[in-house]
Amino acid sequence: MTKIKNILIAGLISCCSTAIFTSCSEDDLNPQSIVTADKVDYTEFDYWLQRNYVMPYNIVFKYRYEDNESDMDYYTIPARYDASVKLAHIVKYVCLEAYDEVAGITFTRSYFPKLIFTIGEWEYNNNGTFILGTAEGGRKIMLSGVNYIEKYMGNAESLNYYYLKTIHHEFTHILNQTKDYSADFKLITGSGYVADKWSEAPYNAGNLPRGFISTYAQHSDTEDFAEMLSYFICNSEEQWKTWMQQAGTQGAHLINAKLDIVSDYMLTAFGIDIYKLREAIQRRQRDLTQGRVDLVDLTR
Repeated sequence: MTKIKNILIAGLISCCSTAIFTSCSEDDLNPQSIVTADKVDYTEFDYWLQRNYVMPYNIVFKYRYEDNESDMDYYTIPARYDASVKLAHIVKYVCLEAYDEVAGITFTRSYFPKLIFTIGEWEYNNNGTFILGTAEGGRKIMLSGVNYIEKYMGNAESLNYYYLKTIHHEFTHILNQTKDYSADFKLITGSGYVADKWSEAPYNAGNLPRGFISTYAQHSDTEDFAEMLSYFICNSEEQWKTWMQQAGTQGAHLINAKLDIVSDYMLTAFGIDIYKLREAIQRRQRDLTQGRVDLVDLTR
């Protein structure tokens, strides 16, 4: 069977490169984050994951480092134990339970990937970009940069960009692998897809007037579709209106034509109203960034 991997890539902020690698060298990793032997002593976190991931969803959240789950083409490091605890709470509250709320837990159990694997560092490419996450074959989501989660938890925009949107983006790929979307989607801006050139001039700016919600959406129709849904549900109605104003008449027309197809696809294929999904996610994001969610409690 052909292995399908979808990758979400971000543009690298050049001024952060040195600071990122310096901070990595100073991290003290909890031994619980690293698999050093065949036998692993279960922690309080493991039992929490059993109660909150395995039992309700049949999802395995792997926070210990495993070579066979990693991409050996990149230099990767383990996710810290404390950072993994917080990320697991965030994914459960903002992602899994948001879908439960809007579509029912049977949907989440049926379609959400059965494996979430985390690594501590971003996966850097040689073209000035880095990988935020990947989805493989409908069964696995890999999330990178977990060791920076505390830096972004209090800011919704940053938390969205580096983590939450990544999860929703990759989950969209998995839904698309289950049920395909209309071929009409690709025709809307069919001549505008530029593959790996999306991060190069002139494509690394001015995407909205060209009918793309992000620069990465210009990569391909599959990435465009995932970017459309993840950007829509992870951002407020006010932010979406601002983007449509920036896009201008023609750009907004193209983007909204795509949104109509995305909305129809989610409703007809999975019974999900993306406007209600956005409302649920936005409310949960506010709870998170305003400190109303306990991200370290392992007793429940």
